[in-house]
Amino acid sequence: MNILVVDDEVEITELISLYLKREGFHVQIAHRSEDALQIAAESELDLIILDILLEDMNGIEVCKEIRKHSMVPIIFLSCKSEDNDVILGLTVGGDDYISKPFSPSQLVARVKAQLRRNRFPYINRERQPQQLLSFPHLEIDLSSRSVRQQDRVVSLSTKEFDLLVYLAQTPNTVVKIDHLFQHIWGSESFGDTRTLMVHISNLRKKIEPDPANPTYVITVRGVGYKFNSEIS
Repeated sequence: MNILVVDDEVEITELISLYLKREGFHVQIAHRSEDALQIAAESELDLIILDILLEDMNGIEVCKEIRKHSMVPIIFLSCKSEDNDVILGLTVGGDDYISKPFSPSQLVARVKAQLRRNRFPYINRERQPQQLLSFPHLEIDLSSRSVRQQDRVVSLSTKEFDLLVYLAQTPNTVVKIDHLFQHIWGSESFGDTRTLMVHISNLRKKIEPDPANPTYVITVRGVGYKFNSEIS
């Protein structure tokens, strides 16, 4: 597994690299956004750890550039004062984030969870899954990982698609928040509810006729979410 660590603090990159290499990962390091973008374009990466605040370019912009050609999982590193940047990072294509200071073992666990989910995306194995999930004005193709709303192709990130599939495979059933974290981000993930809320918000903006009044992805306050298939 090949991981790119992007941070302009040498001590941070060395610490992360040390712990990842102990777990058998191959690690590449970039201290500048230009180097990070070059590595991302030329290398087969399995995951990127990306600091939000870089000296030469904001990590958000780096993420946007990477997303033009790759859906590799991206974990943002952020300080607590960068909460708004974290939300923006998840909106433009980040998969998860971890706040500084962080426990190296926690970061490794988060990395493993992302790699596991990316390699083995969730499928409800309680029954043989259909390859095409059809609902009023919405179709989800599991084989091609594509979504169509009426005659329009909807472009979803990896996590947005996995969330939609997880909910749509058990329509009209409430899924608890902790279950979503477990199956979409991995059982070892320690993300807070903002990660899930931002991805749900992004998903609604792409598939809902009126995101402010969702008809497909419904919030069940204090519990979780459900996919509504009973749409006229």
